[in-house]
Amino acid sequence: MTTLFGTADLAIGMRESASRVRLFDGPLDLSWHHCATTSDFIADLFALRFLSSRNDHREVRHSIGYLVNELIENAVKFRAPGEITIEAAIESESFKVKVSNVVDGETTVEFQNLLSEITVGDPSELLIQRIEANAADPETTRSGLGLLTLMSDYGASLAWIFSPADERDLVCVETYASIPIKQIHN
Repeated sequence: MTTLFGTADLAIGMRESASRVRLFDGPLDLSWHHCATTSDFIADLFALRFLSSRNDHREVRHSIGYLVNELIENAVKFRAPGEITIEAAIESESFKVKVSNVVDGETTVEFQNLLSEITVGDPSELLIQRIEANAADPETTRSGLGLLTLMSDYGASLAWIFSPADERDLVCVETYASIPIKQIHN
C-alpha cells in the first residue's frame, strides 16, 4: 500500500530535465561524508545561474545546500542497506528535490508517526514546541527539528511517499521538497 504525507501536489514527480546523483551503499562514515559533499555539489551547480548577484548567489546556494544536506542526512541515518538517489531541478521560481531510499518496517512506522505529528499545524509553533521538548529531554531522538526548520525558516514544502520495496519488509521512501528561490534579474 502506498501512503502519502505532506503536500500532494509536490509529489507528482520531477521533470525529465532533473539532474540525478546516486550514492551507493557503503560504510556509514563514508556516507556521512557524502552528505555534505553531495549537498555542496548540488548547491554549487544550481546556484551558478545567480552568479551575477553575489548576495543572491550566496542566499540561493545556502538555501539549496541546507535543504539537500538535511534530506540526504535523514536518508543516510535511517536507511536500510541500498543506494540513495537524489534528483534536483529548478522550475520557475522554486528549487525542487527528490531523495529516494529504502527503510525497514520499524523505521517506516516511527517515521510515519513523526510525520503525522509535524505535518499538521503551524511549522513555526511546532518547531518551538519540539525545541522545548528536546531541551526538557536531551535523550530525545528523531524529533523532526530539521524538517520543521526547513518548513518554518526556509519556506519548504515537503511530501513523502511510502511504497512497498520488496517482500523483505523494506519500504521505499521518496522525500519531495520545494523551496522558493529568487527570480533572476538581468
